Amino acid sequence: MTTAKTYPLFNCYEESWQIMEYCPFCTSCAMTFQILPFCSVKPSFTPLYTFRIYSSGSHGPVLMLLHGGGHSALSWAVFTSVICSRINCRVVAMDLRGHGDTKVKNPDDLSAETMAKDVGKVVEVLYGENPPPIMIIGHSMGGAIAVHTAASNHVPSLLGLCVIDVVEGTAMDALNSMQNFLRGRPKTFKSVENAIEWSVKSGQIRNVESARVSMVGQVKKCEEPLSSPGVPKSISEGITEEEEEEEEEGGESNHKRKKEDDQEIKKECLYTWRIELSKTEKYWEGWFKGLSSLFLTCSVPKLLLLAGVDRLDKDLTIGQMQGRFQMQVLPQCGHAVHEDAPEKVADALATFMVRHRFTEFKEGFP
Repeated sequence: MTTAKTYPLFNCYEESWQIMEYCPFCTSCAMTFQILPFCSVKPSFTPLYTFRIYSSGSHGPVLMLLHGGGHSALSWAVFTSVICSRINCRVVAMDLRGHGDTKVKNPDDLSAETMAKDVGKVVEVLYGENPPPIMIIGHSMGGAIAVHTAASNHVPSLLGLCVIDVVEGTAMDALNSMQNFLRGRPKTFKSVENAIEWSVKSGQIRNVESARVSMVGQVKKCEEPLSSPGVPKSISEGITEEEEEEEEEGGESNHKRKKEDDQEIKKECLYTWRIELSKTEKYWEGWFKGLSSLFLTCSVPKLLLLAGVDRLDKDLTIGQMQGRFQMQVLPQCGHAVHEDAPEKVADALATFMVRHRFTEFKEGFP
């Protein structure tokens, strides 16, 4: 396994915002991903907002990438390496609030309005009063936030909008079964490798290379490894007290067994999900309700990428027939289209951007 490439760290401070930019994506070394140390410049205050930012490329329009619920900016890793080989562009991917390594004052506020404002603020801090041309691209929840960001004009230099595999009708219908889906997922994993294996076998991410990078941003080490999954801390303490009473009777044998049991629990409860999506249910409807009409009102050129044409609702069907946006169906792809088929998504996006003269193909690319 190769060592991750490292690049200079960029820090920018404005009011209570801190934007951190780490090394660009590296898909060949997901398990040895390096984060550079902070530079010597330190603010005279404690930042209330710290957004994890990943970037790649040095010139061309900026592709602002917004990930889906429960994922992180790392879900765009393989796609980024592909799109940067196709066209002249820059890529910026951010961990949305409550996700990945972004830290904010109120991480539980995942309303569409708040997250759209976050995107606008990050762009403002990164580029100041004269931002470069920016195209926002979002998948699933990130697609909804991309639409809300564009419709609210939080990015004044907006060039275009791309929404991947999310439409209002299908999304709203799926909300009824979402809690059952989340309950069906494992609560913990023995290792990151175990999480990667599960994601591929379950079909959550079909592309192994994408899974190796993406799952690193979806799981974290358990904060309380001594508590069994789903068992309240008070119950764990009760079990400990009971074992202590047995220890007085059994002596060293019980003490040895207790140590072995604790070690086994630690091994079995090493990693869990970074965000409990089930607790965000009150925001789900706000992400998707009215999304189709909102998408159609955005005045910039729009691209809709779907895994199946059956996912179009009435408003979008009419809008597509009127030529109000471009649509492309990528068959035989799972829900995470940009992860399952990054080449297909990159080709569709590159063609769209060149057709609208947003950028040019790289020299030598057919």
